[in-house]
Amino acid sequence: MGPDDFTPHRRRLLDVAYRILGTVSDAEDVVQEAWLRWSAVDRATVGNPQAFLVTVTTRLAIDRLRQVRARREAYPGSWLPELVSTQPDPQGRAELAESVELALLVVLETLSPLERAAFVLHEAFGLSYAEVGEVIGRSEAATRQLARRARDHVQEARPRFRADRAQRRRLTERFLAACFGGDLAGLVDLLAADVRLVSDGGGRAKAPLRVLHGADHVGRFLNAISNTEGAQRFLDSIGVPQTNDFGVAVEDVNAAPAIVIRVEEQVILVLSVEPADGDRIGTVFLVGNPEKLAWVSRSGEGAASTSA
Repeated sequence: MGPDDFTPHRRRLLDVAYRILGTVSDAEDVVQEAWLRWSAVDRATVGNPQAFLVTVTTRLAIDRLRQVRARREAYPGSWLPELVSTQPDPQGRAELAESVELALLVVLETLSPLERAAFVLHEAFGLSYAEVGEVIGRSEAATRQLARRARDHVQEARPRFRADRAQRRRLTERFLAACFGGDLAGLVDLLAADVRLVSDGGGRAKAPLRVLHGADHVGRFLNAISNTEGAQRFLDSIGVPQTNDFGVAVEDVNAAPAIVIRVEEQVILVLSVEPADGDRIGTVFLVGNPEKLAWVSRSGEGAASTSA
């Protein structure tokens, strides 16, 4: 039995699994298990292959999320989702693109597995409450309650200001210039007074274990790691020898502009900013854990494609 009848659905299954799990590696494992189950099923009993596969994948993803929650709670410092390179959506599917934004995935981590699955399937993929209920094994009324609780929590936790892509890119470029231009005053001026810096080094890269708060504190930290000595200390922490082969660019990561830093083409750090308003930054996400960066350089692959 070949994979031909599974392959057309694989991208959508990865899309679903990544949004529920927040990691490509776990999403890939879940989809592989779904393929194994599909290989063993009698096709004559399956009226709608995509619905069947989405159901299997979602249930496997819920089970996997329950298993990994304990590890994430014991993670050294803040746990952030695994990042993925994305491209502007040529088909205009903005809702699907927004569902991989880093700030949203961080909020989804605070939901229960069932709430997260209900939110993803209904809000991102447009399944009706009845369809979502069939997938997660709950009544339509119970599913509606799960999705409403999830939606209310997401709306409460997400920033109220929603910048468009052009605004975010301009702000990211100004942030990049201030960081790497040594302009501490200009950098602090870009930050909201109550700005937060959330960093994920995974115990492998030099990064604060606790969330940093306040424009002065965050600005001084970013200024310190942007100079030559600070950059070398970071490279030392991940075992990269001293080098001048740095590449710094603004690229599309998780459907938003982000600063991507490479050494000899290896992505070593990603900085993503969340606007507090049109001119200032409310949150800075810093990801330096090498395990979270493997997919940033693999444009067009994996579970976060917005053109699936």
